[in-house]
Amino acid sequence: MKELDRSRRKELLEAYKQLKTYMGVIQITNKANGKIYIKSYPDLKNKWMSIQAQLDMGRFVNAELQKDWKDMGADVFVYEVLEQKAVDEVTDMRWELKKILKPWFAKLQPYGDKGYNKPPTP
Repeated sequence: MKELDRSRRKELLEAYKQLKTYMGVIQITNKANGKIYIKSYPDLKNKWMSIQAQLDMGRFVNAELQKDWKDMGADVFVYEVLEQKAVDEVTDMRWELKKILKPWFAKLQPYGDKGYNKPPTP
C-alpha cells in the first residue's frame, strides 16, 4: 500500500509541476467607497488568498487599503484579475510586469479619491 501512495504522490507532484503559472495585473475594489488598488505580480496562483492573509494580519504593503480593510471588513472588497500572461512566454519578468501594468494605471487612474495607489513620479 505504501508503494501505491508513493507513486501516486510522485504522479501528483509531476502534475503540479506541469501546471502553467501566470503573471498579471490584479485589482482590489472597495465596494463601499469605489476605491481601487491595482498591482502586478509574477505569480497569480493563490494570490488573493495570500493578500487576504496579509490584510487579516495587518501586514499589507498599502497602509490606506490596510486601514479600510480593518475598519470596513473583508466583505466590502472584491478581487479580480485584469490581465494575465503565461510565465513561460516571458523572458524579462520585471520589464514585462511594468509593461502590462502601465496601461492599467493610465486607464484606471487609481489615485487619490479613486484609488489606493500612489501617483507615479514624473
